Amino acid sequence: MTQPAPAPDHVLAEDAGEGSGSESTGTVVVAGLANLGIAVAKLVGGLISHSSAMLSEAAHSLADTITEVLLFVALKRGTKAPDERHPIGYGRETYFWALLACLATFSLGAGFSFWQGVTTILEGEEQGDPLIAYVVLAISFVLEGTSLVKAVRQVRSSARRWGTTPRRYLRETSDTTVKAVTFEDSAALVGLVLAALGLFLEQVTGDPLWDGVAAIAIGVLLLLVAGSLAKANVSLLIGQSIAPGLQEELRQEILALPQVSDVPFLLTTVIGPGQLIVSAKVDFDDASTVADVERASDEAERRLVARHEGVRYVFLDPTRGDRRARAEVHPPTTG
Repeated sequence: MTQPAPAPDHVLAEDAGEGSGSESTGTVVVAGLANLGIAVAKLVGGLISHSSAMLSEAAHSLADTITEVLLFVALKRGTKAPDERHPIGYGRETYFWALLACLATFSLGAGFSFWQGVTTILEGEEQGDPLIAYVVLAISFVLEGTSLVKAVRQVRSSARRWGTTPRRYLRETSDTTVKAVTFEDSAALVGLVLAALGLFLEQVTGDPLWDGVAAIAIGVLLLLVAGSLAKANVSLLIGQSIAPGLQEELRQEILALPQVSDVPFLLTTVIGPGQLIVSAKVDFDDASTVADVERASDEAERRLVARHEGVRYVFLDPTRGDRRARAEVHPPTTG
């Protein structure tokens, strides 16, 4: 078994996209302040226009603001150095705070939108001046669109470096921050369109039903986004493996060593954004000495760390070469 591998300086930047950790923190802070300002503007516009969809969008932006605060906490907590009690670091804590952010979107954003929409449909609402609402929606669309363009560029850049598509990168990346920003900005733009459509149909028909329906549609949208992000964070919090293709690359790197005959079992576990552990059962050549095994283990660690961004720890378990080596799954003890 090898010792923990030193982390490359650029491991986080590679998976998290462009920029350093401090730049990511600055982005989250700016986004949070912008969302708070948009939320206040939408609230004022909603109160003046008496639009349920507009008020739902205010709740949406407030939920996004809370999300940014929690993501800021995640960035700070997740980068703490390992200690005696947490020897592999605090990377997974990032996913805990990101999961709380999803719950905020679910409870505050979606919950308020559903309540506001149902209330409007059942009880109706007094129509106000929609002009302010349209102005706020237009300005919000420009701001949210600018943020989405930046997020999409970051995703495309990272996808090119990994040699994959943006869609697949978003699905497989262990950096939930870039995924959350991209999903939330996309949902924000769709929500703004829904709010404008509901407001317009209510203005044309004089029926508040359309405004209520728009509010409920915004709630459904937020529910889908929160559910998707929560599923990803729960999987990473539990301990998710990397993509099969990359896992096979790691296996081939170990198998390429002259002292190695076979790698019958390889396990990878994500321990934080851009960080993973590689563990493998390795069948060394029967003629290998103890010194050969040690040199091969050190070389395997050096290769994996140098050639594959994100590898933090490498553990090799010498095993017999009868191709029966496997990970034993021990049932939990009771009592």
